Amino acid sequence: MNDRKKAVLGGVLGDNIVLSGLMVISPVIICGDTLKNAEALIYAFSAITFLSVLISSFVPKKLPYTVKVIIYALISALVYIPVKLAAKEFYPESIERIGIYYPLLAVNSLIVFQTEAKFFRMKKTDMIISLISCIAGFDIVMLLTGFLRELFAYGTINSRIVDVNTLIGGLSQPFGGFIFLGLMCGAYRFIRGLVSNNDNVRSDADVSDK
Repeated sequence: MNDRKKAVLGGVLGDNIVLSGLMVISPVIICGDTLKNAEALIYAFSAITFLSVLISSFVPKKLPYTVKVIIYALISALVYIPVKLAAKEFYPESIERIGIYYPLLAVNSLIVFQTEAKFFRMKKTDMIISLISCIAGFDIVMLLTGFLRELFAYGTINSRIVDVNTLIGGLSQPFGGFIFLGLMCGAYRFIRGLVSNNDNVRSDADVSDK
């Protein structure tokens, strides 16, 4: 991938935080059993992560690392409050089902660790593009997981009954979530390998032309 492509697609295909980094997997496994729960988690993760990282980018760089991490956590905790209040209005049932995993999103890896290791070493524009890409990577995985697990575990889509011949009740359980995520990781690595091979072939062809 070229630099622009890496910035836009890196968090989705190149370095997906769930399927590649195996970060933030607990909410996906435990709570991603319905589309409604997935939507609630996507909303919370996207809003909390984007706003927290963006605001944290203005924290003075000269402060000690430990102090900055504490400040990042405090910022995300403050952002979490209005996000949670809004979620209670739009996803009341899902909030109760998700429970402790909702506040845990306020201290996810992108906010606590990736800020210093990755985002704050970039120019502001590149940081925002990369951040949105990483968030989209989580959102896509969460959406697919919630949709497919609800479909094959309950025979519904967004709580509406659909015609499914075979139901797999275990997909609604945490162990089913582990298995499903494992299959997604395998498919992801296969697709990433194909994309990487295609890019290598194109690069070799460009070199040959020159």
